[in-house]
Amino acid sequence: MTPVSDLTDHTGFWMRMVSNAVSQEFARKVAAEGVTVAEWSFMRALYDQGPIPPSVLAQRMGLTRGAVSKLADRLLSKGLIARTENPEDRRGHRLALTAEGRFKVPVLAALADANDAAYFGVLSKSEHHTLERLLKALAERRGLKTIPLD
Repeated sequence: MTPVSDLTDHTGFWMRMVSNAVSQEFARKVAAEGVTVAEWSFMRALYDQGPIPPSVLAQRMGLTRGAVSKLADRLLSKGLIARTENPEDRRGHRLALTAEGRFKVPVLAALADANDAAYFGVLSKSEHHTLERLLKALAERRGLKTIPLD
């Protein structure tokens, strides 16, 4: 009979364990600010932009137009983004952060920075650099481009 590997024999097991812990803690922190991780990611993608068509945003984030539409609707209802007509295409529209949304992004970014520091600060700088380099190499070599939203 072929031996059956243990759960802990898999790199994916350890990645998922750490990823879940980091992500769940961050989700709690941003929830206290009234947004989800997906909404934060969406807002951060808009932060360095002027008004942008949803289709362009979807392409940059690696999301479907439907996913962008759902996130936009939620953020519109919270007053964190605005939808305006696209002067270049009367059938289309563009999305941008509101003043409140623009104010909130640095607050959320500070929470993300603190969350990273809390989890990865137990590693030496060299270990952290190696981990980050390896994860980026895996993402690049596997062609991963979609922004994780949960």
